Formats: sequence, structure tokens, C-alpha cells
Amino acid sequence: MSAPSITADELRAAIPNLRAFAMSLCGNRDYADDLVQDALMRAWAKMDRFQAGTNLHAWLFTILRHAFYSDRRKRRREVEDADGSYASRLTTIPGQESHLDLEDFQKALMKLSADQREALLLVGAEGLSYEEAAVICGCVLGTMKSRVNRARTRLAALLSVESEGDLGTDKIILAALPIASEPTLRVAR
Repeated sequence: MSAPSITADELRAAIPNLRAFAMSLCGNRDYADDLVQDALMRAWAKMDRFQAGTNLHAWLFTILRHAFYSDRRKRRREVEDADGSYASRLTTIPGQESHLDLEDFQKALMKLSADQREALLLVGAEGLSYEEAAVICGCVLGTMKSRVNRARTRLAALLSVESEGDLGTDKIILAALPIASEPTLRVAR
């Protein structure tokens, strides 16, 4: 590897001009210092790309300008949350609970009669209409509605579900239970 074409002294000498340029871009002294530091770090890391005999200051200004506009594009997608109020409203449900809920649901589902389980899965999980499910199962519409209703009621009892707050976040579970049978909570295909 060849010797570096830029010395640390040359970079240090460019700092006042870089700082003035950064201030003209952002108008904030602390942010300008951060930009200068970032530009110098990038220049040092990529000094092998600098062509000896060309204008070092122009090269450093270009690096600083690119860093400023890249950071600006990134910040446009960020949400200002100085007091943390937005972050405090964000929650993530732990994955292990939903895994356990799904296991409980599968066990309870297997306790249903085969015709109720089939009806519930066709209407609740697959999102078929009662009419479509009745054709598939070879029964009349009223029988299909009755099977789904009884399956949901039995499943809710087996899982000890009394309110919507007792439900997990799994959309299949939500669609299968009577509390979730309102159209707003059904699984969309």
C-alpha cells in the first residue's frame, strides 16, 4: 500500500474553512462540528481516493456537503420526540406469549367436533362466506351458521375468553372467536 497522500496536518488546516461551510449549511454550531468531524473521518478513511495535486479543500467540502444532505434525507423520515411521549406509547408484545396462545388455541381447536372445526376454519381462518363454506361442506346455510356459532362459543369457553382484551394478536385466533366475529375484526383475504 502506498503512503497516504494527505497528512493529518493538512486535514487540521482545513478545519476552520470546513466549519464555516458547515455553519452556512446548517446554522447550528454543534451540528456543524458534528458534520466537520464526520467529513474528516470519511476523508481519512477514503484518503486513497484523493488524487494528489487536486484541490484538497474542494474534495473535503464535497464530502461534507454529501454528509449534510444524506443526514437531512435521513432526518426527514424521523419523528421528533424530545420528551419521549411518542416512544412511551409504542409497545411490542413479547413473541413467546403469542406462541403459547397459539398452542392453547390449537389444543382447544382439536377438542371441537370435526364438523365444527371444519366450519370454523373455513369461515374464520380462510375468510369464506357462510354460503361458500356450506357448499364445500355439503350442508345448508343455516347448518353452517349454526356450526360456526357453536364452534366459536365452545372455543371461547375452552380458552376462557370473556372479552376482547383476553385475545392475543394472532389474526386467525381473533377471527375464530365470537368476540372477534364483528366485521371489523375478521381476517381479510
